[in-house]
Amino acid sequence: MSGETTTLELSSFAELVERRLGSRPRRELWRWAHLSTVLALELADRRRVVVKIRPFSDRSAGCYRTHRSMWLAGLPCAEPLDEPVRVGGRVVTMETLVDEGAVVDVAPRSSARSAAELARFVSLAPAVDEVGTLDPPPPWVWWNHDQGGIWPLPDDQPQDLNRHPGPDWLDHAATRVRKRLYAHDLGAPVVGHCDWEAQNVMWKDGALHAVHDWDSSVALPEIVIAGAAAAVHAVLGGRPGEATIPHTAQFIDAYQAARALPWTAADREAAWAAGAWVHCFNAKKATLRPDGGPVVARLAGPIEERLRLAGA
Repeated sequence: MSGETTTLELSSFAELVERRLGSRPRRELWRWAHLSTVLALELADRRRVVVKIRPFSDRSAGCYRTHRSMWLAGLPCAEPLDEPVRVGGRVVTMETLVDEGAVVDVAPRSSARSAAELARFVSLAPAVDEVGTLDPPPPWVWWNHDQGGIWPLPDDQPQDLNRHPGPDWLDHAATRVRKRLYAHDLGAPVVGHCDWEAQNVMWKDGALHAVHDWDSSVALPEIVIAGAAAAVHAVLGGRPGEATIPHTAQFIDAYQAARALPWTAADREAAWAAGAWVHCFNAKKATLRPDGGPVVARLAGPIEERLRLAGA
């Protein structure tokens, strides 16, 4: 392994892996870093594993329990190999490497299939009280946050979005979405996945191969889980996370059918509102970037249409 791996020293990192998995890292296969540092390693005994290091959160244990429960239930995903290990202000998890041959699927062909797999996820998921806390949810689904102002704190930046001016239409759109969701009986929370973007849902030979990003385990009303996924499940123009209006509608239809849910027209509007919140939040974060103007402009029209479909 080379370069700056984590806040852990390389020697202590290798010792941690050996102590927990019974074999020392032999070579690094690849690494990725954003909110977490993710390393694929080959161990001395030839096993291939993924080690993730990220800031500690009270919800880390609940995410692990959800992951392990879903693996035991047969959902395609990496096998979690050890309970989370806290090291200072960080938490380390370890799992098998499963990505060989997997691909990121592309909408529209995948919309109904992706919805059906999210429905399977929720059907297999443990009860909320079996996994421990999954609060707070990530900000892109935390429309009812308790932090004051319209916007919760971003997940990957220190700035307070409420202190960043406008654009006025976007702040107003987010306010409309929150009002619409507060006005609706969303139902009891269930355990689900709140970042059902294509890069986290891998396919092989037309079948689901592996679900990733277990930090996105949440306990939220099913309408919110499905609506958020419907808005972000696709890959368009090489960009994950921006499903079109037709793809979102296809996803909501397929999810409702797969779960045999008796959703009313108002329930479907609330699902559209949940997806609109994700796009509003992403657009607001983009305003913090010097090059974010085109992103915000591109999302303006679709957000307004989502608000219309949400009855907001």
